[in-house]
Amino acid sequence: MDHGTNKAGPARDDMMKKELQGELKADRALRAEEAHELEPSGEDQPPVSRTAGTTAPGSVPDGMTPEAVEIRTEMAQHLGRSLYPADRDTIIGTLRRNHAPDRLVALAERLPENERYENAQRIVESLGLSR
Repeated sequence: MDHGTNKAGPARDDMMKKELQGELKADRALRAEEAHELEPSGEDQPPVSRTAGTTAPGSVPDGMTPEAVEIRTEMAQHLGRSLYPADRDTIIGTLRRNHAPDRLVALAERLPENERYENAQRIVESLGLSR
């Protein structure tokens, strides 16, 4: 038997394995999406809300400008969660290491040197960007 013409050779096995893995991932993603869908409310229950008690995605919380929300979001993305509590120099250094835009670094350079920040919200508040 000529192994060069074997249709079930290692290369074909690898290709079929990749196809199957892709299908399995897609199936898992679909099931996960379905699991997060909300069931309708019962007749004697209030309507179901995915954002009950929270600010809806894309909205602006009380006391913040849209610009402040955008800056807070970008700061959080570039700083991560494990940084806090952090001082001004740690924040600036982390922003630079994570290749944050220059405007974020410039904002961080305006932070008071003697404070520690628990999160991106406190940074934005300290910069006076909240209402």
